[in-house]
Order: sequence, then C-alpha cells, then structure tokens
Amino acid sequence: MITLDKLKKLRRFLTTPEMISYLIFGVLTTAVNVVSYGLLRPVIHWNAQWDVLTANTIAWILSVAFAFVTNKLFVFRSKSFAAKLFWRELSTFVGARLLSLGVDSLGMLLMVNVLAWNDWLAKIIMNVIVVIMNYVLSKTIIFKK
Repeated sequence: MITLDKLKKLRRFLTTPEMISYLIFGVLTTAVNVVSYGLLRPVIHWNAQWDVLTANTIAWILSVAFAFVTNKLFVFRSKSFAAKLFWRELSTFVGARLLSLGVDSLGMLLMVNVLAWNDWLAKIIMNVIVVIMNYVLSKTIIFKK
C-alpha cells in the first residue's frame, strides 16, 4: 500500500540534483534516440522485416554516445579521465546499454511485428522502460562512487 511517507520519500528522491539532471539528460537522450529513429526509419529500406530494427540500432548508437558523455560529466559527475577508470566506465556503460538495447529491440519487435502496434507508440513505451533500467544500472554499477 502506498503511504504518505512513501510518497514523500519518492518526491525527495525525484527532486535530488542527480535525479533532476538524470531526467533532463534522459529526456535529451530520448530525444536524440527518437529523432534519429524518426529520420532513419523512412529512408532505410534494406529488408522490410528488419527496417525497424536497423533504424532502432543506429538511433541507439547515437543516443548512447550522447548519454555516456552527459552521464559521466553532468549527472554522476565522474570527472576523472584516468585511463583505467575511463575504460571501465565506458565498457560497463556500453555493456549495460547493450543489455537495454536488447530489451528495447525485443520490445520493438514484439510490439510492432507481432502485436502490430504503431511503431511510435512502441518506441515511446520502450524508451520509458529503458530510461528506468539505465538509471539503475548507471547508479549501482557504472558510476558508483
């Protein structure tokens, strides 16, 4: 049951500077992903069954590059570029994002190709799931203090 105390804790958590910056950059990362997908989807016609996945993957690559820089510098404030730390952060970030790409791609294929949902609705739903998943992985594994 949701209590007033739990709602207050959730509000405090959602209004921390880290969470606010994560949400802002998460929205911007999502915008990079969705706009890239939207620009690529109509021009990729290699194989009708895989067009959605191809556009989604390219959009993912662009958004991951943007997200790594913004998460490292502005959200989790990991300012060190010492080689060992940088490569650990980058490799775990990309690994976590590959996991979320798998979740995103499977969700897109399921919703678009199996359930015949609108690809934009599917893209929005999957982005919400991926943003939550990516925060948890970034906070607990990638940029942990």
